Amino acid sequence: MGKHRMKKDHSRRNAVAVAAVGMGAVLALPATAQAVTVQVPNSDISVDVPNEAVDFAKQHVDVDPFIAAAEQAVPAAAASASSEAPASSSNGIGQQIADAAMSKQGAPYSWGAAGPDAFDCSGLTSWAYSQAGKSIPRTSGEQAGSGTPVSIDSLQPGDVVSYYSGASHVAIYIGDGKIVHALNEGSPVQVNDLNYMPINNAVRF
Repeated sequence: MGKHRMKKDHSRRNAVAVAAVGMGAVLALPATAQAVTVQVPNSDISVDVPNEAVDFAKQHVDVDPFIAAAEQAVPAAAASASSEAPASSSNGIGQQIADAAMSKQGAPYSWGAAGPDAFDCSGLTSWAYSQAGKSIPRTSGEQAGSGTPVSIDSLQPGDVVSYYSGASHVAIYIGDGKIVHALNEGSPVQVNDLNYMPINNAVRF
């Protein structure tokens, strides 16, 4: 019984291979030469056909052009998938922003200053972004209300974190649960824990 079913299944697949290839089906070659996937044109029907069925189809239809096309499509599809992969450039820019802010550790705080030698909190964030070629609003409140909101557990280097309910202070997230910021009069630009103050929100530009 099992052999009979197997034979019947092979015959069906052989017929499908001949019919589908004759209609201009697309042959998708797998990584191993065990079978060929036949996609019937203008339909959502596809069948995994053993190589023996393709050999059978060759007796009735010229399948070589279809196989050649499938062989060319495999590397083309791989190249397309590679080119469509999401770029990590935004994360690279974020690190650039974090590094720029970190380079100002020890610089004095001065209200209204935006570098390059002294900073207030939003002056440091806007200056660091400008070093990566990006322009963001100048004040802490405007920065907190712009960009794309980010959850605290999804922070990446370069994200702007605002503090207190009125977003009266901002810092740049540098990774590992740390921020760099221009704190206040008498305190230089420094690194502290993310939760050093009550968090209001975080945004990504």
